[in-house]
Amino acid sequence: MVVAYNAPQQQEHISNPYETALAQFDRAVRYLNIPDGIAEFLKYPRREFTVNFPVKRDDGKIEMFTGYRVHHSTVLGPSKGGIRYSTAVSLDEVRALAMWMTWKCALVNLPYGGAKGGVIVDPKSLSTRELESLTRRYAAELIPLISPHADVPAPDMGTNAQVMAWIMDTYSMTVGYSVPAIVTGKPLNIGGSQGRTEATGRGVITCMVEALNERGNFDANDIRVAIQGFGNVGSHAASYAHSLGFKVVAVTDINGGVYDPNGLDIPAVRAYVAEHGSLDGCPYGDRITNNELITIECDVLAPCAMEGQITDKNASRIQARLIVEGANGPTTPEADDILNSRGITVVPDILANAGGVIVSYFEWVQDLQAFFWDEEEVYRQLKRAMVRSYYGTERAAEEYGVDLRTAAQIQAIKRVADAVITRGIYP
Repeated sequence: MVVAYNAPQQQEHISNPYETALAQFDRAVRYLNIPDGIAEFLKYPRREFTVNFPVKRDDGKIEMFTGYRVHHSTVLGPSKGGIRYSTAVSLDEVRALAMWMTWKCALVNLPYGGAKGGVIVDPKSLSTRELESLTRRYAAELIPLISPHADVPAPDMGTNAQVMAWIMDTYSMTVGYSVPAIVTGKPLNIGGSQGRTEATGRGVITCMVEALNERGNFDANDIRVAIQGFGNVGSHAASYAHSLGFKVVAVTDINGGVYDPNGLDIPAVRAYVAEHGSLDGCPYGDRITNNELITIECDVLAPCAMEGQITDKNASRIQARLIVEGANGPTTPEADDILNSRGITVVPDILANAGGVIVSYFEWVQDLQAFFWDEEEVYRQLKRAMVRSYYGTERAAEEYGVDLRTAAQIQAIKRVADAVITRGIYP
């Protein structure tokens, strides 16, 4: 018997992420000489898929779940984007994330369009068997949409390499042979890439270093970094920053976190999280909330959690002079206006957190060729791509007289628009 239904619920969001994505697009596209019809075409997802599916819980009861997959664009190649498991998932969130993926891939010159997926679920509320059942059923529902040459999923918030392994196996069993290239972010022993887990966080800090270099000489030991979010992105960003000598003074997760003005012992903090599952109760600093972290005294703020964290309510109180966006859509357009007026530099999400999709591309290429790179080569190619994209964005900002976010979107939108015009409108 059916006992529950995890249907879409009205979520409490600071802002609607899709409205943010559309507002950013509108700000950027006015700098480009693109036909109105092409600009309108680029605004909307190519297709949206909603599925409701059952999962048998360990107690034998059947529970219904809702999942989404949105393809924003396939102009430059297969759509690419993560799958997140969260109770905050909504269709508008997935639309926004897919749109940002289109611009992110175009900005860093990857042959992909943008996609995103999600299931409305708290993954921590499921046993391992239930999580596997949910993943396999959701993957089975996506079979008409995904393939190595059409749509390639990856991990996101609430999912990981094991979830990708289940999706790969479900797809492979369906088609009758092993298809490693159907997903990226897999375990190494089934075709994953060296460096993929660390890639997004590492790319955030690579952009941070270039932004600091662009603004004058600095000593890493004097730069105080605060990181909101201590999942895959935030924890690896903190580790890489710490290894380079930066002073990571604050980190938080959904439960809050810790602050030490002299710099946190990041390896110890990560060990605590590995043992306890969160930063709750971490003894290596003073207790701090997520809201407090946003406005804490620091030189660099790296929001690496959810969208809509920096708004017109707190932007005027931010003390950092540089913001590097590890999360997707953490800053609203209204907050951007305030930050720009205050002379605070924002390295935008589609640039700063592109390391994950860059190494996902490397993984996909390696799987298609059955030829694998070592970690040193992955990191070398990642840094090359991030640095090239960063300075390309700086040049565009100077050329158009705009902030880095608008410059990044201008470049990305132009590349997709040019491809649409060259390909033509079917039929």
